[in-house]
Amino acid sequence: MFESRSKASRVVLQVVITLMIIPFLFPLVVMVQGSLAGQGWENYKAVLRVPDFFNFFRNSIIIVIGTVAIVYVCTMLAAFAFSKLRVRGKEIYFWLLLAVLTLPEVVMLTPLFSTAVRLGIYDTHWAVILPLAALQIPFAVLLTRSSIDGLHDDLFAAARIDGASTWACFWHLVLPLTRPVAAAVIVFTFIGAWNDYLLPLTFLQSPATQTVTQVPQYFIGQFSNDQTKVLASAVLIAIPVVVAYISLQNLFERGLTAGALK
Repeated sequence: MFESRSKASRVVLQVVITLMIIPFLFPLVVMVQGSLAGQGWENYKAVLRVPDFFNFFRNSIIIVIGTVAIVYVCTMLAAFAFSKLRVRGKEIYFWLLLAVLTLPEVVMLTPLFSTAVRLGIYDTHWAVILPLAALQIPFAVLLTRSSIDGLHDDLFAAARIDGASTWACFWHLVLPLTRPVAAAVIVFTFIGAWNDYLLPLTFLQSPATQTVTQVPQYFIGQFSNDQTKVLASAVLIAIPVVVAYISLQNLFERGLTAGALK
């Protein structure tokens, strides 16, 4: 880790970091100020009075939990296999998996819609959970594999000598030693699933299944456009993401740098 020993260098570094943060902080400040414009806290009360508002929150939580669970399990197993197991042609499969990263979400809407209708999951949470998980897994595997590559092969060789099976190595070595990168995967997946707008808009039609990202639409219509309440909705929607990041901040930052140095 880099350290600034002199007082002058620390001051310069603090000023530089502050200037770098301002462009990212400014939109958040404007959003909060705008949400309190006009009627003030009444804007938030109006958002909370939206029909089925808390039901939308519940649906978003269900989708997030399902997506995070699928991504975590599939990512850890796939990354372990790509990194430490002898699988014929695994590099080909790995690059095919990464090829999914080049596909925009909107391009896959038509085939995903047809698949959801054929499987009978249209207008259910699964119609959003499965595509979201599939879109998140490639990047999560890329991030996690580099972390598992940093685990020395001698650890697994010693475990093998002691009679550990492949599953035991995965359970007792990989999972405990990759908790930081797992936290990063969870945070990224949580943010992606919670903030996704296009898939819920396309695959969830009934109010009973819609998510919280649809709430701002209640204040935008042909003859109305109440931006103060839209901003209040955005603030309320952002709170769970902020809480999730703060809760896993230390592990998240360690996870992003995992595998960078050996």
